[in-house]
Amino acid sequence: MNMFDRWLASSWRRSVAAALVGALPVFAFPAPSLWWFAFVALVPWLLIARTAPTGRRAAYDGWCGGFGFMVAVHHWLLPSLNVFIFLLAALLGALWVPWGWLTRRFLGDRPADGGPGPGRGLAAVLVLPSAWLGVELVRSWQGLGGPWGMLGATQWQVAPALRLASVGGVWLLSFLVVAVNVAIAQLVAVRESRVPAVASLVAAAAATSAAWVWSPRPHVDGGVRVAVVQPGVIKGPTARFDREEALTRRLAGQHVDLVVWGESSVGYDLDDRPDLARRLAALSRATGADVLVNVDARRSDQPGIYKSSILIGPDGPTGERYDKMRLVPFGEYIPARSLLGWATSVGRAAGENRHRGTRQVVMDVGHGLRVGPLVCFETAFPDMSRHLAEDGADLLLGQSSTSSFQGSWAPAQHASLAALRAAETGRPMVHATLTGVSAVYGPAGQRVGPWLGTDASTTRVYEVPLAHGITPYVRYGDWPVHGALLVLATLAVTEGLRALRQRRRTPPQPRVQPARTARESPVPPGR
Repeated sequence: MNMFDRWLASSWRRSVAAALVGALPVFAFPAPSLWWFAFVALVPWLLIARTAPTGRRAAYDGWCGGFGFMVAVHHWLLPSLNVFIFLLAALLGALWVPWGWLTRRFLGDRPADGGPGPGRGLAAVLVLPSAWLGVELVRSWQGLGGPWGMLGATQWQVAPALRLASVGGVWLLSFLVVAVNVAIAQLVAVRESRVPAVASLVAAAAATSAAWVWSPRPHVDGGVRVAVVQPGVIKGPTARFDREEALTRRLAGQHVDLVVWGESSVGYDLDDRPDLARRLAALSRATGADVLVNVDARRSDQPGIYKSSILIGPDGPTGERYDKMRLVPFGEYIPARSLLGWATSVGRAAGENRHRGTRQVVMDVGHGLRVGPLVCFETAFPDMSRHLAEDGADLLLGQSSTSSFQGSWAPAQHASLAALRAAETGRPMVHATLTGVSAVYGPAGQRVGPWLGTDASTTRVYEVPLAHGITPYVRYGDWPVHGALLVLATLAVTEGLRALRQRRRTPPQPRVQPARTARESPVPPGR
């Protein structure tokens, strides 16, 4: 036993170490954005889990590492959720329990099975990434917080990775990143599996090269001038509206095709405030373009508060409206409020549940341009942008706020997601915010123009290239997830059959009769 193993012999030290190394991947996300670090960030976690003395301990290592990962990638929520974030991290961290157990199963020393070998090493680079995708699939459910912090999202600025995203979405990127980590862990610690580890690295490089050569490139066939209005940190809906109005008037004469305001840019229902609707219509006439605003207010035509993307033309609202469908847990509603309503007393959780829309909408903004709006949290969901592309959107629009998270890593990380959505769909995407970071990406996920940082209160006009055609991801959907589930199902069947064969091969043990005492003996003493 080396010094490292002796140090990990203590249960609490091992748990702390697993939580700390589980947090390491956060440095691959913006703001640090060390994209290359993602390919080695899981190695320490894998090495700890593989040396667990028992399967139960390996599962616990998975849980502790998952806890550290969830706290790290959501640390910017601490001012809003307070201590509640640690409870959520503990619950979601349990999703990595099977991953920790499988790590020991395929990377650990198992004398009963002959120890690790080439076959087991090759299986590891399929099973462990598949198990990781299973975790990302479950936690991507909107009610569990959504797909924030998917490992593949760390590659948002790497051109070959964006090409892979057009083939299999962010799911394919996550699979390959985990597979490379598993292969490196085998090179470091599992001598018998080094050959399949090298083969796996070569296969990953070959797959990336093939995607680069084979996957269709978006063919740019036009362009559009889109203006983003970012008012900055301003208190109160009236002052914010006034600032957005003043900034938008600067766009007069700049020949823009569309003006986009951020999430919650209008804090009043326009049916109740016809004066604001008239002012917005005047802005549309002055700029010669429709204005897409986002209304966060109690509706007059039906009960409840909605967040709605509303298109304003020169004559007022055009009738094009999209109501946000996927709401932020605790931020915009509290799940099971009767049980968890106490969260409002320990953080800035939603005091009243927002209402959700029922369908996605593609809007016609004139000039032959069709746009698909998404609101804040929704830009993290690859399926929503894919459906908008299927429905004929030429341009994806994300309206966000991020005003609650100034000074954190959240604004930059949120802005980076639009690059992935653009690459996946082959459609450009505009990410417009109230307080930054606002960003625009072309149909291949490339950055178009500079970001508007969190210190900016301004407008910017972007020349956005348009492209059409269907990417493999739009055509075939989440096929990497389906493949991962097939791998896990095959593993379950194989392990079940293996256990059944072992049970049949093991001969039944004869029952041993207990020795009789002199008192129990049927023969009288002395005979």
